[in-house]
Amino acid sequence: MRNLNSVHLNGLRAMEAVGRLGSLQAAAEELGVSVGAVSQQVIKAEAQLDLVIFERTPKGMLATERGGRLLAMLTEGFRHLSQAVASTQRRDDSILTISVAPVFAARWLVYRLDRFAEHHPGISLRMDATTRLVNPALCDVDIGIRVGSGDWPDVKAELLLGQEVFPVCAPAMAARLKEPADILALPAIIDDRAMFAWEVWMREAGLSGAALETRHVFNDASLCLDAAIAGQGVMLAWQTLAGYALQQGQLAAPFGIRAKTGFGHYFVTAEGVREPKKVRDFKAWIREEMAETLKLFP
Repeated sequence: MRNLNSVHLNGLRAMEAVGRLGSLQAAAEELGVSVGAVSQQVIKAEAQLDLVIFERTPKGMLATERGGRLLAMLTEGFRHLSQAVASTQRRDDSILTISVAPVFAARWLVYRLDRFAEHHPGISLRMDATTRLVNPALCDVDIGIRVGSGDWPDVKAELLLGQEVFPVCAPAMAARLKEPADILALPAIIDDRAMFAWEVWMREAGLSGAALETRHVFNDASLCLDAAIAGQGVMLAWQTLAGYALQQGQLAAPFGIRAKTGFGHYFVTAEGVREPKKVRDFKAWIREEMAETLKLFP
């Protein structure tokens, strides 16, 4: 391993993070340093290796062919290092660290945390609300919940709930709707970060090709939901986003027509690692709570 003496470990870490995460900014956030520091570490490591790892393009840092092979090996190597360090550290079984998207935390999970405490008084929850996918093998997160296709690399993904979408609006607005085509007269509230479009539901409702007039566009699904509750239009929601508002009578879901998006809510845990009891308990509790939510959608 003497050849490792010629390359600084921080430079290899910086290169691996940029390659895995796709940008200097994301690598800097993970490593807890500035973007400039990551850039300098990458440049220095390339010089020490006498190898161009990344092409600098207007679209960002793209790995060269040889660089891509090296980065893949570095990712595998750092994964083993991380697991080796983790195996020596005694994790506190009384603290469960979960990573969830902010909208899932605010619109579904937070309303239920008291019930988790009642069922598991010996476990304290620590929540990391972020849209960034985290690998529990490489950080202090015990489990994540993410929406997507479930094919993320280097993590174990276990389906929790298949995502279905449906229109929601204020009850007074819904009272005027008699058949699916009536919805075309309503203004639409659009989430421009959604992984699906209105056509997914239109097709299921027999309205393929039809379109609504857009009233508001937000980059946050939670804001869209607030606008719908305020009676400003109709939005395309899903079970965990709208469930609580439907239960409280703040929103209505006309027609009862739901469309599958091909995405789902997934548990995300470390690959190839036995899950501790606190993680298994949390997963079982979430499944029970999700079953209650699904009673709103017979």
